[in-house]
Amino acid sequence: MMHLRGLMLALLALCVAVPVAAQDSLPPAPYAYNQLSDPQQEAAAQALMQTLRCLKCQSQSIADSDAPMAGDMRHQVRTRISMGEDPEAIRAWLIDRYGDYVSYAPTISETTWPLFAVPLLLILVALIVLWRRIRRRA
Repeated sequence: MMHLRGLMLALLALCVAVPVAAQDSLPPAPYAYNQLSDPQQEAAAQALMQTLRCLKCQSQSIADSDAPMAGDMRHQVRTRISMGEDPEAIRAWLIDRYGDYVSYAPTISETTWPLFAVPLLLILVALIVLWRRIRRRA
């Protein structure tokens, strides 16, 4: 019974590990590491890529990350820029696809307004407490 359970666990692990390993062994997308031939388009792509977060690394932009997912995102940015799409439209598409977290320049929306409001409220409370303490001492 224990031998069969161990065999089943090993088989399950193999079934999970093979697709994951296959994803990293795929060749990178054409524009993942190749720049666009038009310098203005490449500059626009680089500027946009610096403002987008790698979802795997989380602390690097997709321009700086070597993660395969960042390479795919760079490819998407460069392909869309080469087709003449506006960088802000590309940013909006990526935010729709991956969520607000992908952008280093978040916008105020229904889900993100607390991120902007709470620090302001904390500062306001701290100023009120400080003002009351100063007033008591005087």
